[in-house]
Amino acid sequence: MNESSAAPCSPRVAASAAFLCFAPVIVSFAVAPGALWPEYPGLAFHLAVFALVPSLRAPEWARMAGYGWLFLDVTTGVLALNDVPRAVADSVRLGAHIFAGIWIVTASRAGSLSVKLVGVPAGALLFAYSFVSPFLPPTVLAPASILMMVWFALIAWQNGSQRRA
Repeated sequence: MNESSAAPCSPRVAASAAFLCFAPVIVSFAVAPGALWPEYPGLAFHLAVFALVPSLRAPEWARMAGYGWLFLDVTTGVLALNDVPRAVADSVRLGAHIFAGIWIVTASRAGSLSVKLVGVPAGALLFAYSFVSPFLPPTVLAPASILMMVWFALIAWQNGSQRRA
């Protein structure tokens, strides 16, 4: 399957929407830690990424990991909005990040050098933190958030994981 055969929109549109929706979530980490309102743009972010998964070159199993991440993370957002204890919702989110890491690393490896240099560490951090989260503070994930923003910007600029018009 080529990069855009099953995609509902261009990689540029999906990545731009993801970037714009994720920005307020990242800002909230500094200005409103623990607030519920970031779950709304977070839900929109994950829904935008649904349109990006089929746009990027990756084996089917990696795409399924991407969809698994999104399914679980959207569920987590709804759990948080409906007063499920934060410890439960955050644990589900960490599990989702394992699948996010698999998809992001795999999709990045098929991309341009810049997408690889940003996406592989971003995905690896998301993946790895899920296993060490009991021992490290959530701030350890901050670089992954910044790298994700750069990754989405690169994909939007290149109109996919590889440069094209």
